[in-house]
Amino acid sequence: MGKKSKNKEGGLELEVKKIKLEEPETPDITEQPELSYEDKLQYVNVIAKPMATKSQAKKIYKLIKKASKEKGYLRAGLRDVQKRIRLGETGIVVFAGDVSPIEIMCHMPAVCEAKYIPYCYTPCHKDLGAAMGVKRGSIMVLIKPHPSYKDAFDEMFQEMKAMPIPVDRQDGLQLPQDKL
Repeated sequence: MGKKSKNKEGGLELEVKKIKLEEPETPDITEQPELSYEDKLQYVNVIAKPMATKSQAKKIYKLIKKASKEKGYLRAGLRDVQKRIRLGETGIVVFAGDVSPIEIMCHMPAVCEAKYIPYCYTPCHKDLGAAMGVKRGSIMVLIKPHPSYKDAFDEMFQEMKAMPIPVDRQDGLQLPQDKL
């Protein structure tokens, strides 16, 4: 059970027991349960329209994953996307709906409308980052077309063009993005 040792001074034998202390299990603070799509929708901003449906968001994340494998066909972050749109690059833009403060990117949907680039929102910026394969979230992504994922890109392009954009008009009509 224990280990016997002799004391140098008196020659007394002492029995030393090794006791292993078990620490109680503490939940890992960094691991939080994954929120469902509906739960994530509770945290989106007021201007996050048009919002992608659950199935569309899945398709978008798969498209981002494919585009991230091709160098130069995925632009992420506010500064890079804004710069590339000003320089004339086209594709589809995906915004995160839970950005705070919203003032840092609230002008971008209008820029996309002016350049005729279809856009939509997804509920969570961390999901955009995870789809790119990084741990950090991203508030917006520009996906440019590439032959390796052409079918998925064209499908999402058409779905995003068919999404209504929010318009503050007297008659309350919402126009699809392809009618701009």
